[in-house]
Amino acid sequence: MSLPFAVFFGMPGPTEMIIIGVIILLLFGNRLPGVMRSLGRGVVEFKKGLSGDDDGADKAVTDEKKDSKSA
Repeated sequence: MSLPFAVFFGMPGPTEMIIIGVIILLLFGNRLPGVMRSLGRGVVEFKKGLSGDDDGADKAVTDEKKDSKSA
């Protein structure tokens, strides 16, 4: 007779989730703004792709190149 894994280890509660969040922030805190910026640009590009606005995609790539040169 085998019991499921969840019987012994249930879903993490709020306290455990906070602890996990703090550990993630400590490990990846300095890279988090860049990751979020890239994620935001990706979402914008995805929405532009869905709407069929191809000119905007070229402009975003040009803007990204300008940002990387100035940084």
